[in-house]
Amino acid sequence: MNIAFFLLPKNDVVAVTLDYTLRQTLERMEYHRYTAVPIIGKDGVYVGTVTEGDLLWYMKNSGGKVTFENASKFLLKDVPLKMHIKPVSIDEDMEGLINLAKVQNFVPVVDDIGRFIGIVRRSQIIEYCEKFVTRDIQAKN
Repeated sequence: MNIAFFLLPKNDVVAVTLDYTLRQTLERMEYHRYTAVPIIGKDGVYVGTVTEGDLLWYMKNSGGKVTFENASKFLLKDVPLKMHIKPVSIDEDMEGLINLAKVQNFVPVVDDIGRFIGIVRRSQIIEYCEKFVTRDIQAKN
């Protein structure tokens, strides 16, 4: 099966860019109730994924320089990303997609030149696999 079947297109994905402030990023994540969102470069290339932990550790390790009150003065581009959320090519096979989904809540999908085109959510992959399990159970009964 082609992974494009599972793709949530970029127009429907909550994402941020490197020029977002910490406050904008936090507010966007809070509003949508996400713990991680993709970061997209100005040229549309997938840059990485920022997590709540990345933001909190950055603030904690700033020595009090970065607070919730002044978070609008600091840019996301300065926040080190602790997790490397790997993307897949739109041409990736299901096995590769499933292997990444085991350790990532979502899998970013890119085109041939690395431009972000959307995500595949782990929940969609689990639902897909559930159909096979259910079918096997029913076949045995």
